[in-house]
Amino acid sequence: MIRRALWLGIGIAVGVVVARKITQAVQAYSPAGLAGSARNSAAGVLGSMRDFIADVREGMAEREEQIHEAFARGVSIEDLEHESDPYGRMNQNGAGAGR
Repeated sequence: MIRRALWLGIGIAVGVVVARKITQAVQAYSPAGLAGSARNSAAGVLGSMRDFIADVREGMAEREEQIHEAFARGVSIEDLEHESDPYGRMNQNGAGAGR
């Protein structure tokens, strides 16, 4: 009798888990579930775009600061980059500082 009760309990537990998974899958693929998923995806893309725009603005401000510094010193930007890299590492164009 105890074995039957044990197997009955296991069967009920498995049935509940399977029913919940099926219900979740049906809700995910319903029109409302798909719309919510699309809304979440759009919000994620919008957040990524905002982060990208913030990064671009930060880079633009940094570059503008470099341009102003070079103008104030009366040198070209390339000369300013060579001055700021005393170890002769490669610059963005692949040329070393000690040409």
